[in-house]
Amino acid sequence: MTLDEILSNVADQDRGAILELVDPVSRVPTGIKLWVVGPDSDTAHRARIALADELAEMADIDGHVTAEQREKARLNCLARHVLRWEIVEDGQPVPFNTKNLLRLLRVQWVEAQVDAFAADRRVHRGGA
Repeated sequence: MTLDEILSNVADQDRGAILELVDPVSRVPTGIKLWVVGPDSDTAHRARIALADELAEMADIDGHVTAEQREKARLNCLARHVLRWEIVEDGQPVPFNTKNLLRLLRVQWVEAQVDAFAADRRVHRGGA
């Protein structure tokens, strides 16, 4: 692997890869598609920095951050990895915005699939 290939992959990861959510029990695709950046992308890097800043802002005078605050910051970080989506309800596209995205990510099985996909370098390497 060359330096150019490594740097090219980082750029490719910023374009995102398509994750189609699957039902956690039946394993049937839901038709919901999310474009998720890879773990080495600049977008993911900025999301990690924003997470650190958010946790610092949440800390009390003794540096304590509650579990609820940490979970909120972690979900915000994960949401920053999603570039767009295709979701249709009643024949209409669901608007892609932070509020709707966080609502979706609060579903545990959805969050688990997005988190695993965002961390999987194999799915973010073209042709691999």
